[in-house]
Amino acid sequence: MKTNQIWILVALFGIVALVVGCGGSGDQPELMPVEGLVTLDAKPLAGATVVFRPESGKASRGVTDAEGRYELIYLRDIKGAKLGKHTVTITTASEMSPQERLPERYNRKTELTAQVDAETGSVDFALKSD
Repeated sequence: MKTNQIWILVALFGIVALVVGCGGSGDQPELMPVEGLVTLDAKPLAGATVVFRPESGKASRGVTDAEGRYELIYLRDIKGAKLGKHTVTITTASEMSPQERLPERYNRKTELTAQVDAETGSVDFALKSD
C-alpha cells in the first residue's frame, strides 16, 4: 500500500471515530415540555424572549407570539426545559430593537422563578409595567 493511501485511510478512520463519538445524546438531561402566556398590564406581550435558566446546565428559551404565547426550546428541535428550579428572564430587547420595554425586575435584575417538574406543563407570567 502506498503512503498516500495509508494517510487517506488514517484520515477516514479519524473522521468516522469523530462522528461516532459525537453522535450520542447521552449528556441530555431529562426534559419536560413548558409553554405559557406572557401578559403586560393584562394584555398579551408579543415578541418577548422568555429564558428559563436552571441552577446548572443549559437554558431553554422561547419567543412569544402575537397572543403572548411561548413554548420553550432546549436545542434546535428539542422542546422543553430541564427539571428543577429555574431563574426566568423576559426581555423585549433584541439586536433589531435594543430598547427594553420591561422593568429590570423581569430581565437584568429578574425576580422571576419557575419550578419545572412532571406536573408543570404551563407557566404563565402576568407582568406589570410600573
